[in-house]
Amino acid sequence: MFKKEKIKDLHYSISGVISANDLQTVADEILNEYGKNAKMAGFRPGHIPLSVLRQKYNASAYSEAIDKLMNKDLNDYIKEKKIRLAGSPKADLEGWEIGKDAEYSIEFDVLPTLPEIDLEKFTVTKKVTEINESEVEKSLENIQKNRSIAEKQPDNYIAKNGDTAVIDFKGFIDNEAFEGGSAEKHHLILGSGAFIPGFEDQIIGHKAGDEFDVKVKFPKDYHAKNLAGKDAKFITKIHEIRKHILPEINDEFAKSVGQENLKALREHIKKIITEQYDEASKREMRNELLDILADKVKLDLPETLVEQEYNMAKQEHEQQHSHCATDCGDSHKWDEKKERKDAERRVKLGLILAEWGTQNKVEVSRDDLQQAIWSEAARYPDPKQVFEFYNKNQNALTMLRGMIFERKALDVMLTHVKTKEKKVKPEELLQ
Repeated sequence: MFKKEKIKDLHYSISGVISANDLQTVADEILNEYGKNAKMAGFRPGHIPLSVLRQKYNASAYSEAIDKLMNKDLNDYIKEKKIRLAGSPKADLEGWEIGKDAEYSIEFDVLPTLPEIDLEKFTVTKKVTEINESEVEKSLENIQKNRSIAEKQPDNYIAKNGDTAVIDFKGFIDNEAFEGGSAEKHHLILGSGAFIPGFEDQIIGHKAGDEFDVKVKFPKDYHAKNLAGKDAKFITKIHEIRKHILPEINDEFAKSVGQENLKALREHIKKIITEQYDEASKREMRNELLDILADKVKLDLPETLVEQEYNMAKQEHEQQHSHCATDCGDSHKWDEKKERKDAERRVKLGLILAEWGTQNKVEVSRDDLQQAIWSEAARYPDPKQVFEFYNKNQNALTMLRGMIFERKALDVMLTHVKTKEKKVKPEELLQ
């Protein structure tokens, strides 16, 4: 039973005592459970005397008994006070000996009570835009390019912007070849910007069989520090030039991408673009509502959760910048004050969404989870790896469920707030 308690905001410190008799009783019950399966010379399992079991397992049994009785006291206290733990409690048991009462103390943080939130007092901006035909045509052209056929051209054909050049190249800096600077029969789309600025421009105007030097300068912010800002020479050979032959945009083209005719394909493209705009608009509304909740809702935060969030962010930062010595710049320095404030914001919003969502019966269905996993898998070359990752990693699945829950809670919240529409250009939504 508890004999003392000290409460400061959301932090509780309580102390109690477990009588020696209660400890002995529970410890003996645990020893008897041990005895059912224990193997000891001269005794059959289930027939080992309690006195013999005590000789071998007494310390373990008493340890379990203390945990069991402390947890019971704590659970009774939580139930009586109608509070919820914000993390694992810390227990302290000092100076106890077998045969004596066990005096202990427990410290823990509790979750705050969410105040009533009048969402109808909040207003968020809903950005709306109109699709023009040029966007549809641009999407059609992208589909057309993706379905183009790269045909090999005669050896006297001169490479133009948009063609694919099949090339060998080997890079040198100060007449020394550098690692990662060579390839054979590489397919380079001219004008794609895939190579260092200026490289592709120097391929244009050449033809199959040409061998020449391409001279360029690596950008100052190039990811490989040993190459950044340096002059380089690439010995280059063209094997062949391929010209991209575009299919004609007509009903047959539409059928090749699964639509009934060209009109249906255009309508399908409009629908996809509209959905992209709607999702982008809703994403901005969610972010605006989060800012409002963080600013307007007053909520005490459990220090345990804030500390956990802060430490996780710091650990992630250290892992990401473990390669930095002195060349990462001020932008990568750890700003303790800012990061703690950010951690407090994340904890606050997480508690608000979790509590409000639970109160308003927001649920994450099996279909919600499957759809989220499918959407993520579609972004990877091998979707099977994503499915296997979630099948084997329960923690990742729990985190994904939490993210879906928060998004659904926000979307339900958005049905209660006021909205004001603002007409914007398409690029303002998809920036």
